[in-house]
Amino acid sequence: MAELSLSHIIQEPKTSSKDKAPALFLFHGYGSDENDLFSFASELPDELFIISVRAPRPMQPQGNAWYTIHWDNTTSGKFNDIPEAIASRDMIAKFVGEATATYNLDPNNISLLGFSQGCILSLAVALSYPKLAKNIIGLSGYLDPEMLQAGYEQQDFSTLNVFLSHGTVDQVIPIEWAQKTAPFLSKLEIKTNLNEYPIGHGVAPQNFYDLKNWLIEHL
Repeated sequence: MAELSLSHIIQEPKTSSKDKAPALFLFHGYGSDENDLFSFASELPDELFIISVRAPRPMQPQGNAWYTIHWDNTTSGKFNDIPEAIASRDMIAKFVGEATATYNLDPNNISLLGFSQGCILSLAVALSYPKLAKNIIGLSGYLDPEMLQAGYEQQDFSTLNVFLSHGTVDQVIPIEWAQKTAPFLSKLEIKTNLNEYPIGHGVAPQNFYDLKNWLIEHL
């Protein structure tokens, strides 16, 4: 494993080609690690170079986070540490560039897949650095405008494609939060839609089947 700025594991393409490989970067959720979403790797298209990334903030007793979630009992809610999230957003952008060069990947065929907190960061990266990746798969998350780079509205998003999915009975991130994301992206003329499934905070088999087919169509 190459020594890059974020810890990660890889699966090289199962099919050989003289061309640079398309790549899929995986970003796990709060309290998990790089092994979680890597379980998808064996079922994804053979031509993909897959990189599963570990979030930079260790948690106790185990797991990792992209940013701290502060629990505030006085408001019966939670809120994100925005400065930490922005730092992780920029770390991800830097890492994708490093990995693309190190592993000789196709810079014009990069996809990001994130679950929960990883979804939130993938969307933040996509809107802040729209030329970094062409496909975003956002699972069980939402877009937080506070995490976006200033002036993002002026960027060109014409090459960006977004797949969104969420469980209708998600007890961690309410589906109402996710339902605001597609209209936000559509106003920026980003091609997207929200796929809803009758599950909680997770990825149902039909959800995986749908995202896989979508990814195949957009590689």
